[in-house]
Amino acid sequence: MKTDTAPFVITRSVGAPRARVWQAWTEVEHLKHWWGPKGFVVARCTVDLRPGGLMHYCLRAPDGSEMWGRFLYREIVKPEKLVWVNSFSDEQGGVTRHPMAPGWPRELLTTVTFAEQGKGTLITVSWVPINASDDERCIFDEGRASMNQGWSGTFENLEHFLAL
Repeated sequence: MKTDTAPFVITRSVGAPRARVWQAWTEVEHLKHWWGPKGFVVARCTVDLRPGGLMHYCLRAPDGSEMWGRFLYREIVKPEKLVWVNSFSDEQGGVTRHPMAPGWPRELLTTVTFAEQGKGTLITVSWVPINASDDERCIFDEGRASMNQGWSGTFENLEHFLAL
């Protein structure tokens, strides 16, 4: 029986001030330019940035398929930290299973911190399954390489956006 799962943690230093990075993570007009894996575009996005509020979005893949997701915000400490429960969703915002990995945990507690680093910002993302079965936690552990690949591509998108 698997009872504890170590968080997946990834960091990235970006060459932009923390206030600009915060805006990129919290405002629709910025998120739509970079959020998601490489090659995906944000087709729809709404943000209600408050504890209990939702970010609900649709990512469109290069093949035209769509994938919906949502963040249920738990904690917001401007401009230092965001905490949310991350889930795949349907178009109405209801929690669903991962469209390509049905055994994936339905909920991931996500903590993102933004630390000033010289003239730039150090971003740290932590993901850990919550309310997950043993099988879901095992699948999460087995998916660390693909999580690293996905987040690395997302960070590349962010860096490109911040350089504009």
